[in-house]
Amino acid sequence: MSSFGSLFRVSTFGESHCAGVGCIVDGVPPRMQLTEADIQVQLDRRRPGQAGAGSISTGRNEADAVQILSGTEKGFTLGTPIGLFVRNKDMRPNDYGDMSQVPRPSHADFTYQMKYGFRASSGGGRSSARETIGRVAAGAIAEKWLKEKYGIEIVSWVSSVGDVVCPESEINLETLSRDQVDQHMVRCPHIPTAEKMTECIKAARADEDSIGGVVSVVMRNVPVGLGEPCFDKLEAMMAHAMMSIPATKGFEIGSGFKGTEMRGSKHNDMFVIDKEGKMVTETNYSGGVQGGISNGMPIVLRLAFKPPATIGKAQPTADFTGQATSLAAKGRHDPCVVPRAIPIVETMAALVLADACLMQEARVASAVKLPEEVSQYFCDASMDGSVSFNGVVKGWPGMDKDLQKKQVEKRKAELEEELKNLSLILEGGGAAAQ
Repeated sequence: MSSFGSLFRVSTFGESHCAGVGCIVDGVPPRMQLTEADIQVQLDRRRPGQAGAGSISTGRNEADAVQILSGTEKGFTLGTPIGLFVRNKDMRPNDYGDMSQVPRPSHADFTYQMKYGFRASSGGGRSSARETIGRVAAGAIAEKWLKEKYGIEIVSWVSSVGDVVCPESEINLETLSRDQVDQHMVRCPHIPTAEKMTECIKAARADEDSIGGVVSVVMRNVPVGLGEPCFDKLEAMMAHAMMSIPATKGFEIGSGFKGTEMRGSKHNDMFVIDKEGKMVTETNYSGGVQGGISNGMPIVLRLAFKPPATIGKAQPTADFTGQATSLAAKGRHDPCVVPRAIPIVETMAALVLADACLMQEARVASAVKLPEEVSQYFCDASMDGSVSFNGVVKGWPGMDKDLQKKQVEKRKAELEEELKNLSLILEGGGAAAQ
């Protein structure tokens, strides 16, 4: 289907060579400042040719300028559906004339034809990566809200191209920024490795071929409690989102497949109380998710992207009549998709987190108060990792008294600030009434 999400929901539309592409975003909280410029940043990162990357990406030249059609007024969200549209301009359907009767090997031409009995004859239609413009636009809204509401940061980077792998020791997950990622056109923050990746991509293109790679992503400051077991566990929804991106062939979280080589005594993430009195883990083999629910640690994912199917190198295949033929694809295509996949991965992660946050916010807000005598069995549903009962901060049993006092004082300051703001509102209302 073309819709994703439950409370924060996006429906995308459009094909590679139609009038344009876009989406409808439902569930965006009201009164958030939002303009086209907020969305355009990620769309520009998705465009080909960014940071001088024309030599390693498609030659299609699109401005990808987004237009907000609905859902905002005076630069603020209304809480109603937001319509977004990006016009297609640089289409060349004639490039696909010779391929209309020959399904591209490992492409969606054959399966779309068999499923629907008809298909978009040029550009790949809905299977084209151009469809991801709607996702990126919607996800840009999601990540803006997540940053303002929770301080969530999402950073993705290219961790391998072909057999060129970025050393994990060269990536600091706590400080890695998008500026660091974007400083090189291949979007690997370790420059020596990025140069080798670039040569790998250029070599594939020179041979009229393509190459795959791996994209990694880290999500920091994610609230505790996100994910809906059993079937909508957080990692399950992340896998759903990521594997819906064109050309993805593999998904890992935390230790991933390498974790199968470890013993449990090594793989277990031991709990400790940090300096702020919150429960954290000493290691993060879980990748920030345990039991399908976020535990407050950074969420770390890896996505495998296959080599693009459309290549200029002639290959023996068969046409739709079953006759043997040779196909050397024409048109403008990426020799490697991973550099341009970075904003797509980030925004799909944002869509999952925004949906999960709205669900958990509803659960926290709807919790009922309980008698004090049952406090030893319960604690309030939480998104910040603190321990409270009926709104009163208690801290973890056995917590250091100074840490517990610090948490209580922090909560007291927050309540005093809320009371101060309420007083100002009342005073302003009284003055207006006179």
